[in-house]
Amino acid sequence: MRPSPPEKQATHASQTRYLLAVAGLGGLLYGIDVGIIAGALPYLESSAAQLWKLSAQQLGFVVAAVLLGSVLSSLAAGALADAIGRKAGMLVAGLLFSASIPMIALADGYVPLLLGRLLQGVSGGLIGVIVPLYLAESLPAAVRGRGTALFQLLLTIGLVAAALIGLAVAQQVEAVAQTNPAGLPAMQDAAWRRIFWLSLAPGLLFCAGVLGLSESPRWLLGRGRREQALAALRRTRTHDDADAELAAISAAAGNDGAAGAAASAAAAADQGSLLQRRFVLPFLLACLILACNQATGMNSVLAYSVNILEQGGLAGSQANWGDVALKLANALVTVAAVVLVDRKGRRFLLMLGCGGIIASLCAAGALFLAMDNGKADVRAALAPLARNEALALDAPALRALAGSDAYQLEIAYSYGPLTQVRTLRPGQALNIAPPTDIDGDSALGAAFRAVHLNPFPDMSLAQGAPLVIERARLGAPPTAAQGWLLLACLLAFVSSFAVGPGVCVWLALSELMPNRIRSNGMSVALLLNQLVSTSIAAVFLPTVGQHGYAPMFFAWAGCTVVYFLAAAFLLPETRGKTLEEIGRYFEGRAGANAARTEHVATYPTGDAS
Repeated sequence: MRPSPPEKQATHASQTRYLLAVAGLGGLLYGIDVGIIAGALPYLESSAAQLWKLSAQQLGFVVAAVLLGSVLSSLAAGALADAIGRKAGMLVAGLLFSASIPMIALADGYVPLLLGRLLQGVSGGLIGVIVPLYLAESLPAAVRGRGTALFQLLLTIGLVAAALIGLAVAQQVEAVAQTNPAGLPAMQDAAWRRIFWLSLAPGLLFCAGVLGLSESPRWLLGRGRREQALAALRRTRTHDDADAELAAISAAAGNDGAAGAAASAAAAADQGSLLQRRFVLPFLLACLILACNQATGMNSVLAYSVNILEQGGLAGSQANWGDVALKLANALVTVAAVVLVDRKGRRFLLMLGCGGIIASLCAAGALFLAMDNGKADVRAALAPLARNEALALDAPALRALAGSDAYQLEIAYSYGPLTQVRTLRPGQALNIAPPTDIDGDSALGAAFRAVHLNPFPDMSLAQGAPLVIERARLGAPPTAAQGWLLLACLLAFVSSFAVGPGVCVWLALSELMPNRIRSNGMSVALLLNQLVSTSIAAVFLPTVGQHGYAPMFFAWAGCTVVYFLAAAFLLPETRGKTLEEIGRYFEGRAGANAARTEHVATYPTGDAS
């Protein structure tokens, strides 16, 4: 093998770094997609309750809309990437993200806000499939683990950036609250809009960077464009390595490299079904890993972190500082995971991370359980105080009901389908009044319901409905010490996630799928991933309003036990193997299973001796 000149090696290294930087920007956008709502949500809640009369369920839909948008686009992402190419698919994702920001920031009601978040989610779904797919198909095997892990690293940096934006805006809001209380509602409405505007720049930068990338060599070869595929490989590899890898890809695809476009078309026609025996095992394993990854609750913890920390005892900007600490720990531990993933392997890191997640979630759930056990149910005491379906108690009355100067009232109430959740502390008054104006799904929702496509209730039915106090618990507020202890549990949680599932999930998604089903298989697996995440995010606020935080944390811990067992007993180690070698491993497993089935059929009594 002839040595590569130093200038060529430098060029290959610079091209690899550029590829990683641009693809990493995709991870940054994905992180902003998930994390930006955490800092904006407290102000959005205030604006939505005062100006638009949105319910807790509708706010949950706004949070979950990004995940739902990902669901809608994930299934089509593989087909889109196959049809127009990985590079063009990434450009479409960046343009959609950039278009979603003004739609959200300029929203004047529920429907445009929801649609903007859905569009943001569509871009996230495309990024989540196409960028790891592009990295897996374009990077040399020796750096593929670190390269795909870099996507997760930039994702965590996106979360940190979103948290820092939220913290800066929170401090501005606190300053207004102290100097001009009358201007606080207007400042809160402007605050969440400003948070979204500040996230526009990375989307535009990603779009510009994608234009300088080469197309995936495997996609090019699949379209019969052999010379272009070879040129793409040579941008990041030596000539000899590029030639050898092209031959291996051609052999794995059933293309002998000499038949040209006709043979390529025949190979493309023989893509195979996801349900073929040799594809079922890696496909189902990837689906299980992706579903369990979201069932840990990571996305919901990141999206609701400020609310969780406020409920756990950290007040005001302390909760925003805690949010920054969580996102920063996530990023720093991901740096370590990027180094370890190609040294210790995927399976070891997954088992290590899942064990830490289980312990930290159980500890956080126990903390919330202890806080809830100290509160009394005061629904019976509050119900007689309601007048004309309204309930108003000033701060002295709440203090008298609590019998203490230090208290916290958690109340969930509803008017028909309109459910709202509030937490009141000393000095705050309780004012519940029947809704007179509802900003719901209006004509859009009615049109979908007319054809039975909208499962959500007509929010206008809240007008004239009776007041129902669904949950009211009054007791001592959590202390700052409990809040910092909860933060420690959550820090352990996100660190455990980052060192294992956070990095390894993208590798599992891109590595386990054989070449012939990778794009479609990744789309289906990520669809399942986003369905789980969307469901959790959508039910989070109503669930904690009715039952508290402890049940959610314990449920996530139970799901992570399944994740640990899957990593320990089902997942093969893929470190250092080419995609074609991994594919041959699963084909060998399928062949062995088929042979055992045939062998047992030969001896129906089960005695094969």
